[in-house]
Amino acid sequence: MGYVIERYEARINDGQLMPDPVQAEAATALDDLAHRLANRKTGGWFSKAESVTGLYMWGGVGRGKSMLMDLFFEHAPVEARRRVHFHEFMAEVHDRLDAWRKLSEDERKRSEWRVKGAGDDPIAPVAKQIASEANLLCFDEFQVTQIADAMVLARLFEALFERHVTVVATSNRHPNDLYKDGINRPLFLPFIEHLKANCDVMELASERDYRLDRLIEAPVWYAPLGGESERALDQAWDRLTLGAEPQHCVLTVKGRKLEVHREAAGVARFTFEELCARPLGSRDYLAIAANFNTVILSGIPTLGPENRNEAARFVSLIDAFYEAKVKLVASAAAEPEELYPEGDGSFEFERTVSRLHEMRSTDYLAEERIEIEAE
Repeated sequence: MGYVIERYEARINDGQLMPDPVQAEAATALDDLAHRLANRKTGGWFSKAESVTGLYMWGGVGRGKSMLMDLFFEHAPVEARRRVHFHEFMAEVHDRLDAWRKLSEDERKRSEWRVKGAGDDPIAPVAKQIASEANLLCFDEFQVTQIADAMVLARLFEALFERHVTVVATSNRHPNDLYKDGINRPLFLPFIEHLKANCDVMELASERDYRLDRLIEAPVWYAPLGGESERALDQAWDRLTLGAEPQHCVLTVKGRKLEVHREAAGVARFTFEELCARPLGSRDYLAIAANFNTVILSGIPTLGPENRNEAARFVSLIDAFYEAKVKLVASAAAEPEELYPEGDGSFEFERTVSRLHEMRSTDYLAEERIEIEAE
């Protein structure tokens, strides 16, 4: 028996999870992948390195994809491995492509990432650099919404697979539906074929949305502020992430870096100060909505004319989350209708009050997140 299925069954025995045959099948597939990684040929004088077929797990939110990825990644038998949000990874790729383009011809010739025959094309050198850092890449939230990503993915991943990089990914979409209806999609289609040729595709078709079960298990709005509310948010974090190790990631928004200091299993945690007391805008909030299905937000204060800028950002934040059907768990100074009780701007805040109440309803919590443009 492998590590993933053992840890999965241990969580069932501890009462953290309910038995699910689809999840058990995926856990077994991940153990099989771990076995093949542990036994693959790394190459030598008389043999070539061996590529290992990865795994692409897709299905609706709350089916356990990120939880299974956590169990696999923790003990994957590959020292050079990396787990990263796909959006963050692609932002890094574009930075590396730009950096290569800015090198002089002489600098490129002397670079350790130079690839013979690549000419001015930055794809091959960047793929070489990525492959040198990790030969197992695990991607959370694999989705393609931007044409800039779509136009480089086929050649980039072809080069990565040629360098024997193994890919494991979670997504809400089947590979055939990635970048659906996107601009110039025919140019993207070779990427889909590369992905399917190098990854087994498995649907986690559980009938039950376990994330919804965990969301409706307790309130999603806690007021007033204080120790009790913060403890409730801590419990919500543990419940929604199933004890996953918190990660730090960086989203790129129009060339700017937006740090997410704590995220796991599709859940991001912020303070009101982090999101609304800084000069952020709708593009930042859309980037968050594009990358996370649930946000835990602490410390929403009473709002009014004296903090009108923070209030305006909060309105934009809720609009972005509402349109994308992101789930919100929050602590606040008061109930929504009492957050902005009077003064200039209170009338305009009424729509936000209505949305906050709707976002607490079971019907809203049961809705699938809508994929949106991150920028």
